[in-house]
Amino acid sequence: MKNKYIDLIEQTFDWPQEEFKLEDDTLLWHNINLMDIIKQYGTPLKISYLPKISQQIQKAKMLFNVAMAKVDYKGKYNFCYCTKSSHFSFVLDEVLKNDVHLETSSAFDINIIDALYEEGKIDKDIYIICNGYKKDVYVENIARLINNGFENTIPVFDNMKEVDQLDALLEVPCKIGIRIAAEEEPKFEFYTSRLGIGYKDIVPFYLEKIKDNPKFELKMLHFFINTGINDNAYYWSELLKCVNVYIELKKHCETLDSLNIGGGFPIKNSLNFHYDYAYMAEEIIAQIKQACNSAGVREPHIFTEFGSFTVGESGAVLFSILGQKKQNDREAWNMIDGSFMTTLPDSWAINKRFILLAINNWFEEYERVLLGGLTCDSDDYYNSEQHSNAIYLPKYKEDRPQYIGFFHTGAYQDSLAGYGGIQHCLLPAPKHVVIDLDEDGEIRTRLFAKEQSYKSMMKILGYM
Repeated sequence: MKNKYIDLIEQTFDWPQEEFKLEDDTLLWHNINLMDIIKQYGTPLKISYLPKISQQIQKAKMLFNVAMAKVDYKGKYNFCYCTKSSHFSFVLDEVLKNDVHLETSSAFDINIIDALYEEGKIDKDIYIICNGYKKDVYVENIARLINNGFENTIPVFDNMKEVDQLDALLEVPCKIGIRIAAEEEPKFEFYTSRLGIGYKDIVPFYLEKIKDNPKFELKMLHFFINTGINDNAYYWSELLKCVNVYIELKKHCETLDSLNIGGGFPIKNSLNFHYDYAYMAEEIIAQIKQACNSAGVREPHIFTEFGSFTVGESGAVLFSILGQKKQNDREAWNMIDGSFMTTLPDSWAINKRFILLAINNWFEEYERVLLGGLTCDSDDYYNSEQHSNAIYLPKYKEDRPQYIGFFHTGAYQDSLAGYGGIQHCLLPAPKHVVIDLDEDGEIRTRLFAKEQSYKSMMKILGYM
C-alpha cells in the first residue's frame, strides 16, 4: 500500500526536481543536506542560498539576448535589480557579480548606493533607476547622486510636481524617465494604478514641462504591471498600449531610446509550477519590434526590473513541529516553533503560498494537517498549498522529531516583517544563515544573524 510521504510526492509531482531530491529519507535543497544545517544551527532558521541569485540573473540575460538575436532586435537589454526585494548587503554583493544595474524606491536606497560606491562595488556609470512617489529627501538624494557624477542615474517621474522639485536642486543636466499609470486588472478595486502619469497626459506633460528645459534629457518610458509578466490578454494589452505611447512620444523626443517593462517574471511557488520563460521573452521582444517597425520607429533598449525573480528562489525557512493538537475529529494542528505572520508575512497578508516540504521522515505514513504559528492571533496559520486545498506531512509522533521547510521565500518577507524590530507577541526573529560555494564548489555556511534576544527587544521598547 502506497501511503508513505514519499509515495504522495512521487504520485503528485515530477520527482526529483532541479533543486530538490532525497538522500536516504532526508531532503536535499541545491545539494544541501538540510538536516545537517538543522543539527548545526537549530530551528527556526532562515537560509539564503546565494548562487541561485546569479543563476537567475544569467538566466534572464540569456532569455532576452536570445530573443533579441532571433528577430535581429536593434536595442540592447539591461538587467536591473530592484533593491526593495531584499536590501541585505550579501544579496547586493552577489547581484553585482553579474554586471547589472540597480533600481531604487526610496530615499534610504540612495544611501545604499553611496555605500556600494565607497566600497568600490559599483562605478558612477551604473544605471540607477529611481522609481516611486518621491518625498523631498528622496529627490534631494537623487539630485546629490547626479550632481556628484552618477551620470546614468535616471529619476523616473511618478507625478508632474517632481519636475520642479528636481529642477531646483540640479547643478548639471540629467537623464530622466516617465512612468505610465497602467490600468489594473478587472478584479482590482480601482481602475488605474496610483503610480505614474496617465496615458493621455504623457505627451502634453513632456511638451509643457520637459522639452525646453535644458537640464532634462528624456531617455526612458517606464511601465509596471503589478501582477507581473503573464501570458494573458491583460498583460499583452497593457504592453501594446505602452509601446504605442512610446512610439507617439518618440515622434516629439529624439533622445527617448529606452523602454522599461517593469513587473517581473513569476517564480516557482509549487512543485507543479510550469512557465515558458523563453516564449514570454521572445513574444515581448517580437511584439515591441513589430509595433515599432510598423510605425517607422527604431526599437528601444529594454530595461527590466526583476526583484522576486532574482532573489525569491534563493530563500528558505525551516521549522520544527513542536507538537500536535487535535481540536476535533477532523482537524489536527501541527504547531511550528515560529510564526507565519512574523516570518512569512505574505502567507498571512495576501494568502501567498510557498513550496512546503517535509525535511525528514519521508518513508513514514502521511496525514492531513493544519499548521499553526506561535502567536495568539487566530490568523497565524497555514492550511493549503498552491496545488491543493490541504497540507500533507509525515504522521506526527511525539518521540520522533519532525522538520519542515518553506522554500522560495527570499523576496520581501524580511522587510515586510520588520527585520530586527518588534514582532507580534514578541516572538524573536529566527537565526539567519547564508550559504555560498567556495572556489572548489564546496558548500560553506556562515551565521549572518543570531536569533533575536530579549535584550534587543527590551531596548527597542524603552525598558533598557
